[in-house]
Amino acid sequence: MDIIAVLQQELGVKYQQVEAAVKLIDEGNTIPFIARYRKEATGALNDEVLRNLQERLVYLRNLEEKKEQVLNTIEEQEKLTPELKKKILEAKTLVEVEDLYRPYRPKRRTRAMIAKEKGLEPFANLILLQNMKRDVKEEAQEFLSEEKQVNTVEEAIAGAMDIIAEEISDNADYRTYIRELTMKEGSLVSEAKNKEESSVYEMYYEYEESIKKVAGHRILALNRGEKEKVLTVKVQAPEEKIIAYLEKRMIRKDNPYTTPVLKLAIEDSYKRLISGAIEREVRNTLTEKAEDGAIKVFGKNLEQLLMQPPIAGQTVLGWDPAFRTGCKLAVIDPTGKVLDTVVIYPTAPQNKVKEAKEIVHSLIKKYGITLISVGNGTASRESEQVIAELLREIPEPVQYVITNEAGASVYSASKLATEEFPNFDVGQRSATSIARRLQDPLAELVKIDPKSIGVGQYQHDMNQKKLGDTLTGVVEDCVNKVGIDLNTASASLLEYISGVSKTVAKNIVAYREENGKFTDRKQLLKVAKLGPKAFEQCAGFMRIADGEQALDGTSVHPESYEVARNLLKRLGYQEADIRRGGLKGISKQITDAKKLAQELEVGELTLLDIVKELEKPGRDPRDEMPKPVLRTDVLDMKDLKEGMVLKGTVRNVIDFGAFVDIGVHQDGLVHISQMTDRYIKHPLEVVSVGDIVEVKVLSVDLQKKRIQLTMKQ
Repeated sequence: MDIIAVLQQELGVKYQQVEAAVKLIDEGNTIPFIARYRKEATGALNDEVLRNLQERLVYLRNLEEKKEQVLNTIEEQEKLTPELKKKILEAKTLVEVEDLYRPYRPKRRTRAMIAKEKGLEPFANLILLQNMKRDVKEEAQEFLSEEKQVNTVEEAIAGAMDIIAEEISDNADYRTYIRELTMKEGSLVSEAKNKEESSVYEMYYEYEESIKKVAGHRILALNRGEKEKVLTVKVQAPEEKIIAYLEKRMIRKDNPYTTPVLKLAIEDSYKRLISGAIEREVRNTLTEKAEDGAIKVFGKNLEQLLMQPPIAGQTVLGWDPAFRTGCKLAVIDPTGKVLDTVVIYPTAPQNKVKEAKEIVHSLIKKYGITLISVGNGTASRESEQVIAELLREIPEPVQYVITNEAGASVYSASKLATEEFPNFDVGQRSATSIARRLQDPLAELVKIDPKSIGVGQYQHDMNQKKLGDTLTGVVEDCVNKVGIDLNTASASLLEYISGVSKTVAKNIVAYREENGKFTDRKQLLKVAKLGPKAFEQCAGFMRIADGEQALDGTSVHPESYEVARNLLKRLGYQEADIRRGGLKGISKQITDAKKLAQELEVGELTLLDIVKELEKPGRDPRDEMPKPVLRTDVLDMKDLKEGMVLKGTVRNVIDFGAFVDIGVHQDGLVHISQMTDRYIKHPLEVVSVGDIVEVKVLSVDLQKKRIQLTMKQ
């Protein structure tokens, strides 16, 4: 198989692009590095395409390895025919290879094997010839043997049928047909183990849906219901059609003696040997597809959350709400340093509202707080009420924002948080994290295992390795897109940089602590375990704001410094001019980029990237994202009326809609059908996490705490 050609077809790109990308991956280059600094080679394939390419490359290489293994095994058995070899080499999936290998795979003793040991294979072949001139029972007499323990005619016929049934079951073409037909015409059926018991799975208590129409989120819900022993889930295959197909394939002559025996053997083969395995395969395929879809949505949501714009230059009060144990507060200066921490008790059971307001007001005056970041967990609603009242009572202009605190408690109790704040308790760390998430969401969220950030659905029910790999890839892409300041980045942030391992990240921080600030990117080569290859991969993503070389403050890769300097010289600038906030408008000075690239001996795409970077050095791609909605007042669910139009922030996107924070404690749901007038397959076509959207209230159910919203205006 030409793997490059297969990938080219799947990804819809040029052969040369795939060839170059595979070569770069094999040479040990990371996806962010290839996407950013090897555009010439790959024809500017982006990180998403490159990650898909890498995933499929691994699969296809495993497939080729499996084929090799299977061919060797069958050859050792001296059963490899040219026709079988051709079929195996042409197989496009692991399932196809497994089907072809099935008859030759070492099995535990089956009924068919035992029948063969009893010398009944010639009898089975006789039946399959379908030329019998007398009753099967009479023929069976010939195969009775005391020595081989075939004592009755019935035993001989049953043994021959077992051999035929296994032969049918081992036929790769039949299995492929049955699997495809089941996927096309079968249905998924579920029922409750106890209909009297109420649960979140009630809609699946009597449920049936065509397999080809089942949505991914329903498959994951059914799987969970089955796992929790609430539901029984089955695949209903078009059995009559399948048996009719097998009969057509197996019964070639209308022989009155053999036809009834073959029909029984076919039915037994399907029901006993094929259907269970096909059901498992169909369920696995559906689950895998549903998981891949859910993981993709999770990844997109996580990317949007990580790429939310930082709120710079403000002193923030982080507020971790709680009832019994009190609300933990942390004051953070614009650089992320903790200035003060305190606990207040404005919520039940203490209800010390007046005292709490006084403490918060004194902190606002003392530190010049301009923004309060409130976690959206337990007691968030009650805390928000207190904050809104206070902001109306005081003269200082302060705003607040509800911050998604998913994973904050995981971080607070982690080894990393203990190292970062050894003298703080869990609550103080959590309040600090909630404040910092507003100042720099990316720098704070990288400290948490991406799976704990919770912007998906059914995350605990899916392949954890696959989910982990995908989300780590998303974090890696985001961190490298934004880049980091080499002198302030934490080890947690550094370890996501292209080519940097956990150990090297710690070594960079240790080097910084021992030798002071980095003044030149080349100093990275003095860091323990960071060799030339790692330097090549990471240097462009690490910036030094006030280093010895102005280019170190940009994302121009050190390998292109000479090109950048020659370009500056041609345009009449000095390297030092970059420090004054960039060389705005230099792109307009370049009339023929292709010609200039040839003269500077560099690729055109690389040249354009350098120009873009020199115009806006250290440009933060997050600046283009919508800023969070800052509030000064609060709404109650009871205040909501049908038809009300509000602004809200998209908190989570799932297969059937999106949850939007409109400033009341409960997020409202915009169902996929209420997003737009045109037909869409998935909500991600319209919204992303962090988007600011205008919504209208459709209905409010106070009892069930449900808010239905629409984005259709």
